[in-house]
Amino acid sequence: MRYPETPDGRYFVARARLWRKSDPGLPEEERQAAVRELMSARRAVGAAEGEAETRAARERVDAAKRRLGERGPVWWSDGAPDEGGRHPRNSSYAAWWADLDADERETAE
Repeated sequence: MRYPETPDGRYFVARARLWRKSDPGLPEEERQAAVRELMSARRAVGAAEGEAETRAARERVDAAKRRLGERGPVWWSDGAPDEGGRHPRNSSYAAWWADLDADERETAE
C-alpha cells in the first residue's frame, strides 16, 4: 500500500497522522544497516518476555529510527518544525491535504 507523501518529501500520512520519513541524505549502506537493525529490533519487541526485555527492544527500535532520521532532530535545514504525529489538516500541510482526492485521503485514514 502506498500512503500519500507530502510534497516536500518529509512525511507520509497513515492512520490520519503525519509520519516522518527517513533522511534521504543517508548513504545507502548506512540506511540499509539501520533498516536491518530496525526490523531486528521490532522482532525482538514481539518476542520479548517480560518488561525488561520489552523495554530494551523498544530502545533498540528508537535508536534505529533516530539513525534513520525518523525521530530526534529533523534532517532538513530550512528551520521548519517537526509536525510528526499531527493530522495533516492541523498542520502546515492543510491545503495539500484538502486538495488530495478522496481515495488518497481514505488510504491514509
